[in-house]
Amino acid sequence: EVQLVESGGGLVQTGGSLRLSCTISGLNLKDYSIAWFRQAPGKEREGVSCLTIFNNTTLHKDTAKGRFTISRGNAENKNTVYLQMNSLRSEDTAVYYCAVDRPPVILAAMWGLKYEVDYWGKGTLVTVSS
Repeated sequence: EVQLVESGGGLVQTGGSLRLSCTISGLNLKDYSIAWFRQAPGKEREGVSCLTIFNNTTLHKDTAKGRFTISRGNAENKNTVYLQMNSLRSEDTAVYYCAVDRPPVILAAMWGLKYEVDYWGKGTLVTVSS
C-alpha cells in the first residue's frame, strides 16, 4: 500500500520559515516525481514545487521561486521529500499536500491541466499570520 504522510505545518509569522516533510512508503521513487500542492480557503488547489527523482531536477511556480526549496532526504531518509519555505507571506496560508506520480502527470498537474495524480497525502496546514 502506498502512503504519503506530510508533517511540519503550523503557525508562523510573516517572514518566518517552515520545513514541510513528506514521507513516502510503498513505492520505489526512482521513476516518479514528487510535488507539493496547496489549497487556500476558497481557492483551487495549485502546484507549488516538484522534484523529479531520476534526474534530480526541480521546478517551482513563480510564487515559490526564490523562497521555497524542494529536496530529497539523504540516504537514510531517501523516501522523504522536504519543502523548505522561507520569507513566508500571508498568502502562503493553505493546506499543503504532497503528491507522487510519473513525471509527465506531475508536470501537467502542476500547471493546472486535468490529470489525475495517483497518490496524495492528507495535507498539513500552514498558517502565516501578520
